[in-house]
Amino acid sequence: MADMRFWFARSSEVSLHEQLVTQVVFGVVSGELEPGSRLPSTREMARRFKIHPNTVSAGYQQLEADGWVEQRRGSGVFVRSHTPASTGTAGHTSAQDRSLDRLIGAFLRSARQLGVSNSDLRLRLDRWLALQPPDHFLVVEPDEEMRRILIAEIAAAVPLEVRGCSLEELRQPALQQGALAVTVPSKSAEVRAALLLGADLVTLKIRSVPSSLASYLPIPPAVLIGVASRWERFLNSTQTMLTAAGIHPVSLLLRDARQPYWTHGLQATIAVVCDLLTARDLPPGCRVIPFALIAEESLDELKRLTRLLTEPAD
Repeated sequence: MADMRFWFARSSEVSLHEQLVTQVVFGVVSGELEPGSRLPSTREMARRFKIHPNTVSAGYQQLEADGWVEQRRGSGVFVRSHTPASTGTAGHTSAQDRSLDRLIGAFLRSARQLGVSNSDLRLRLDRWLALQPPDHFLVVEPDEEMRRILIAEIAAAVPLEVRGCSLEELRQPALQQGALAVTVPSKSAEVRAALLLGADLVTLKIRSVPSSLASYLPIPPAVLIGVASRWERFLNSTQTMLTAAGIHPVSLLLRDARQPYWTHGLQATIAVVCDLLTARDLPPGCRVIPFALIAEESLDELKRLTRLLTEPAD
């Protein structure tokens, strides 16, 4: 008789019937139940584990119908010599199938030694199998306006689709499928904690405002400089930077692109400092000084990842 150890969790969402069937299949695949092994009788299984005999009988019937066991009249239930796990297409043994079965068997034996329940094992496998190869970038940023700017900059640099979400939305596993997450350094730890096990994360490097505007400084006095963006932090930091560079506050024309008529007066400026997204909506005739948030080396990394994801393997 097979000496395989069975266990049943009555508090599990998985029925006792399914637990029995799954454990027998795992036992066969992992080699714990060898061909010809006799399983405990319906009465013995019911008595030992205090489950209804009809549950055991139904489980054995399903295993027989699926080709895992055979019931021999007067002798009991036995593991079949040729099970679905050992038979390839059209009944011929496949070397690839056997290798895969050995790999699965080793994994299942390790899981049993760790005392992992069938329900926990299935849940974790489902999470791993959901990690399909990425086909788009997912910008994770709580600030909606900053998120829109990051998406625009990445989309201008790579041909791969770029989407965005908040931290709360990221906690939905379905949203992570097929996504390669991207975020800024200050959000990296939170984003990584919300990602599925094994998922990758790209942390962007952000440009320095002073270094990005250095080539435009010093700015002649008594000129009107425009600063435009939908992102309030951009407006504030750029104003601070230009003021520190010697531009008088009255020479700065600040425009919140979320407000109506925000373009009014910008054509009278010598130049408009703005983010890449706002630059697209400036009126004709404005000289644009676009400020990119993402450092060039991070854009190069995203381009490299795009090639890895889109180019066919050799």
